[in-house]
Amino acid sequence: MEFLKNKLIIIFFFLLSGCSSIPSNTSNSCLIFDERYLWYKHIKKAEQKWGTPIYIQLAIIKMESDFDWLAKPERQKIFKVIPFKRPSSSFGYSQAVKGTWEQYKKETGNKLAMRIRFKDSVDFIGWYTNKTESILKISKKDAFKQYLAYHEGWGNYKYYKKNKKVIRLAKKVEKQSKVYKQQLFKCKKSLNKKKYIIF
Repeated sequence: MEFLKNKLIIIFFFLLSGCSSIPSNTSNSCLIFDERYLWYKHIKKAEQKWGTPIYIQLAIIKMESDFDWLAKPERQKIFKVIPFKRPSSSFGYSQAVKGTWEQYKKETGNKLAMRIRFKDSVDFIGWYTNKTESILKISKKDAFKQYLAYHEGWGNYKYYKKNKKVIRLAKKVEKQSKVYKQQLFKCKKSLNKKKYIIF
């Protein structure tokens, strides 16, 4: 019985990984959605629900995990050699930490949400950026400041000017969001014409 249970778990994760492989070109939004059309349906739904533009959602994921569903922060090292603990509990596409993810599940009622699922990850980003707009009065179309709040947290956002590294990252997110926006302008009509069933 235990053997069968373990075998089913292995098969489940094998199938899940097959559906969740990283797109071949994560810098091109049109190519991402050519490979993962259901992702477009999910991210569009999140945009309609929360008001956060698709291109900003994509830019945040690109920076946080580069679309790697199993992404985790690198382990810290003792004496630069011995692997130690990870600096945070960040995980999945959105790199949400456990505490904030639990808050998201509680506030949205999405109790079965998983950080390794793209659908849940973009809904989380929509929820987070929506709260950022409410708490910090930052427009959901402001990629630079939204990413600063995403990376630093709502409480630490006011100190971001002291952190040159996070400012550089936010500028990259802003730049990437503009690229995604231009790309989507060219392929959005064809994406919207496609009809797929969402399971």
